[in-house]
Amino acid sequence: MLNTRLKILSLVGLLLAGVPMDKVYAGAVSAVSPTYGQQVGDKALRGLANIPLSVLELPKNVITTSNQTNFAFGITGGLLKGIVMTVGRIGTGVLELITAPLPTEPIIYPVYPWEDYFEIETTFGPSFEVIEPE
Repeated sequence: MLNTRLKILSLVGLLLAGVPMDKVYAGAVSAVSPTYGQQVGDKALRGLANIPLSVLELPKNVITTSNQTNFAFGITGGLLKGIVMTVGRIGTGVLELITAPLPTEPIIYPVYPWEDYFEIETTFGPSFEVIEPE
């Protein structure tokens, strides 16, 4: 009982001090492995996010190709690369949504189109790497 009161008081103190809650729970959450339901939910959300947001690959690839080469090739080659990556992200999203009950590692990196938008090239990894229970 005293331990619970101490935890509650310390959380209230952290809230009043303005400490973000993700920093408070970061250690506790990372130590616990995700449950089957969380893994299925994460995979379904990856699929649902990647299908409509796949169009973000178009400007990303045009801009990164333009920065790496020149403007003319960035428009043409970047647009073609963006179309290929858009189709790949849509296919990956559909596949992850259909196979959501099978918890696997992500197929596409970065996992979401907005992650590390200009820093990381979109790549595709091995399909159906099953997450082993701990």
